[in-house]
Amino acid sequence: MCGIVGYIGHREAYPIILKGLKRLEYRGYDSAGIAIYDGNDIKLSKTKGKVADLEERLEKEISTNGTLGIGHTRWATHGVPNDVNSHPHYSNSGDLVIIHNGIIENYESLKKELIKRGYTFKSDTDTEVLVNLIEDVKKKENIKLGKAVQIALNQVVGAYAIAVFDKNKPNEIVVARLGSPLAIGVGKDEFFIASDASPFIEYTKNAIYLEDEEMAIVRRHKGVKIRKIKDDSLVAPYIQELQLNLEQIEKGGYDHFMLKEIYEQPRAILDTFRGRLLSNEGIIKMAGVEDNMKKFLNANRIVVVACGTSWHAGLVSEYIFENLARIPVEVEYASEFRYRNPVINENDVVIAISQSGETADTLAAIKLAKSKGAFVFGVCNVVGSSIARETHAGAYTHAGPEIGVASTKAFTTQITVLTLIALRLARAKGTLSSSDYRHHLIELELIPDKVKIALESDAYVKTIADIYKNAKNFLYLGRGYNFPVALEGALKLKEISYIHAEGYPAAEMKHGPIALIDENMPIVVIATKKGHYEKVVSNIQEIKSRSGKIIGIVTAGDEQVKNLADHVIEVPETIESLTPLLTTIPLQLLSYHIALMLGRNVDQPRNLAKAVTVE
Repeated sequence: MCGIVGYIGHREAYPIILKGLKRLEYRGYDSAGIAIYDGNDIKLSKTKGKVADLEERLEKEISTNGTLGIGHTRWATHGVPNDVNSHPHYSNSGDLVIIHNGIIENYESLKKELIKRGYTFKSDTDTEVLVNLIEDVKKKENIKLGKAVQIALNQVVGAYAIAVFDKNKPNEIVVARLGSPLAIGVGKDEFFIASDASPFIEYTKNAIYLEDEEMAIVRRHKGVKIRKIKDDSLVAPYIQELQLNLEQIEKGGYDHFMLKEIYEQPRAILDTFRGRLLSNEGIIKMAGVEDNMKKFLNANRIVVVACGTSWHAGLVSEYIFENLARIPVEVEYASEFRYRNPVINENDVVIAISQSGETADTLAAIKLAKSKGAFVFGVCNVVGSSIARETHAGAYTHAGPEIGVASTKAFTTQITVLTLIALRLARAKGTLSSSDYRHHLIELELIPDKVKIALESDAYVKTIADIYKNAKNFLYLGRGYNFPVALEGALKLKEISYIHAEGYPAAEMKHGPIALIDENMPIVVIATKKGHYEKVVSNIQEIKSRSGKIIGIVTAGDEQVKNLADHVIEVPETIESLTPLLTTIPLQLLSYHIALMLGRNVDQPRNLAKAVTVE
């Protein structure tokens, strides 16, 4: 969950690394550091805080001249966020310097052994243990850095992406990965190293993505040599052309990435079904589904594994698959799935959902499902990501880069992909009439324009946010398809405003949460006319009789809830299964405005990171 950047070539390394760290700060922002080789020695500066804090002090502390360097922005695992625990880390001799993303699980036993051999440690990190282990192997075996890294990594247990170099051999950087992404940008007599391609997109469109248990020696004038860590076998580098462009990872005039990404949803949803949905012809075309149709049609059930917002999208898909395609669905937290000895067999289809495609718990769940013989289908946003490679088949969401830590367009595009799959299966199984099937296709095609209309509530949502910004607790209620939206709305508020919020099925309010309701409690109720409308209205009346403050998310033109609620936010009408694509919009905006009014860092909320690559 940390950001790694490195450069070796003919340019000044510092500005490339600094800019790259700013682009990767969504991956972690507890602390940051940079090490530059200036032609004579390694110059290192690091600090607790954000990359901006590092930039402020760096040029005062060290020379930033040099054409080789590495940088790191951290999400703390071992050791509290402070200057000492920040990366990069030196070896005891000061010859080696390393940056590391991941967790070395057996670091304590390794550390004890190294202490016996005379090594000392300044930090509490597992990373400092790793760099000294590499140095110990290098000295003891009298071998080159690359070989020392390979031998050391065969002794560690855990996950990692690393970049390390030796000041005595400053023409190469050694990198390796297991369970955490690492990309190598290939330029003309220069190479870039990063956790994803965003730090080097303006310099080269060519990238190599390391696979798990691979390491590479990156050298000027000699190219990239890739080997398997376990058996030392050579791997032919596969260079792919990046589809990412610079405009996609900039704010584009918006104050925050989160707001930009909320407003990108009409285009993101359109891009997700573009070329797949042909409503005039009544066709859904998805190669990953078509090529594996028998697997889906013969499935005893679908098991969805995901974390966080993706898990909420999976919950929505449970209603969609069961109602439209009549296939039983179970939705599992990926973090729990692998540890409870789940019953999985060859007739199960497992759908793994992840925005980044690198979520460690979801990857572990995929590997477990495959070992049981299940067919695994991935839904992710990042081309070439680990989940895209580990699954048997899948579908990309085409949301474009999502930089804001609080996920928004990933949620709506994941629901879009899952809806397309469910509709295609419903058509193949005959569980949806031709007229209903066509109606769903037409309505889905209208969703981008309806999301644009839902976004027009922004100014009104802002006034509601101002009223309730100082509330200590929020309750979100929904039924059916919109119960997961209530969960997602509560999660968004928690993530970026730090206000306690809970999502509940509306009918469950009477079984506990009603005790919390008083005149100080804002309750967001999703009450669209589709679904169990009258039941939700009854819930609203129960809240009103206890003086709760009601914020209703309603279908345009609604009068009944309007007469009961303190505030109503309208969304356009659509069929029930597609309402989550609209009702989530005002909840995203509400969270954004409350967080902003409270002075929170909207794009980088405390303690969180975008790509959760540790378990």
